[in-house]
Amino acid sequence: MQRYPRNLIGYGPSAPDAKWPGGAKIAVQLVLNYEEGGENCVLHGDAASEAFLSDIPGAAQWHGQRHWNMESIYEYGARAGFWRLHRLFSEMEIPVTVYGVATALARSPEQVEAMKSAKWEIASHGLKWVEHKDMPEAEEAAAIDEAIRLHTEVVGEAPRGWYTGRCSENTVRLVSNTGQFDYVSDTYDDDLPYWLEVEDRDQLIIPYTLEANDMRFATAPGYIEGEQFFQYLKDAFDTLYAEGKAGAAKMLSIGLHCRLIGRPGKIAGLKRFLEYANGHSDVWFARRIDIAEHWAKTHPHSRTIRPSQMDRETFVSTFGGIFEHSPWIAERAFDLELGAGHDGAVGVHSALARMFRSASYDERLGVLTAHPDLAGKLAAAKRLTAESTSEQASAGLDALTDEERSNFGLMNTAYVEKHGFPFIIAVRDHDKAGILASFERRINNATEVEFEEACRQVERIARLRLEAIL
Repeated sequence: MQRYPRNLIGYGPSAPDAKWPGGAKIAVQLVLNYEEGGENCVLHGDAASEAFLSDIPGAAQWHGQRHWNMESIYEYGARAGFWRLHRLFSEMEIPVTVYGVATALARSPEQVEAMKSAKWEIASHGLKWVEHKDMPEAEEAAAIDEAIRLHTEVVGEAPRGWYTGRCSENTVRLVSNTGQFDYVSDTYDDDLPYWLEVEDRDQLIIPYTLEANDMRFATAPGYIEGEQFFQYLKDAFDTLYAEGKAGAAKMLSIGLHCRLIGRPGKIAGLKRFLEYANGHSDVWFARRIDIAEHWAKTHPHSRTIRPSQMDRETFVSTFGGIFEHSPWIAERAFDLELGAGHDGAVGVHSALARMFRSASYDERLGVLTAHPDLAGKLAAAKRLTAESTSEQASAGLDALTDEERSNFGLMNTAYVEKHGFPFIIAVRDHDKAGILASFERRINNATEVEFEEACRQVERIARLRLEAIL
């Protein structure tokens, strides 16, 4: 049973309208990452200094040593950048979510008090601002538990949101399994929240961003001036705002760091954007926990049976009749590498059609000959499958005049005598007159041409049948 764990379809072509409070056309969500004092440092028991997200181009870790310049850059974020941002957001009454590294929060009591006084949400950003990718699973689970414990001790209440950033492939599952969090944000894969089924838990995911993010001041390619940051945020806002006006409201996440956007030349671009966004009506500035509460209430999750998660027996019994009397197609399709992209009509059809297309000529001919004549003897004897009965009835083939029935019978006989298989057409795409016209046009085609056309029609019939049940 090959199953692909990544979800490459998401909401697909028809994402839901978020239905933000007050009919807002867009939700703008600011995240302030508070990492200063939680980064890699030998003072913190780490093997080397920090090298990530600073104004030192090409920084490298110093093993076994303190990196004085790197430490002071991080210290700027706590000592100056944080307070500059706190003043800006407070003056503009902008709600904020803080991603707080637990050890950094523990070393910054005055900043934590300021966050709480401003009614900012303080979500967990892990125990330390370090890589999780090489952590053994048990070690990472213990670090998550300690992050929750320390955060609760320092802040006075447990975190309801989580974002690691430097995560492992196990992080989302481990965090979800704590049962602690209203949302997890260790993904970058959508403009809307969505539900993730993690074992027995339905975990809300609120995706984050690495592009509408001031980290681009410290990475290449990136921003070199506040105006570039402003322009990027403005373009993102304008696009999403227009989508919201068209009835498909989305979320704009913006990632910020005290030591980066807190610098005077950079914060100017952020300020211009906030003033620009504030100049629009129907804009909801929200904390991530506000978005989580809204989504859980407005778009609750309901588990359904997904084709990619069915066992073989269920899959074959459900889809074995999609290609007429040919369950072998579903049996083979079950062994393909199926994933979330195969959980709808398009995906199941793709899997089934692949097996039909890759079958031998004789096998495909067997599928064609399994189809009944249109308005033929089987129909008259009521011996069609339920699907064929419904399809023929949809085009009025169950209510023919004696003359029409006779004409169909003559054409059926002539077609089979010439081509060796029944005339096949997706009757739901046509009315009775259109079916007769196609019959008369196609009967004179070369058999190899008709074989390929009949195969296309079989695939079309399968697609319509799948759409009726998925």
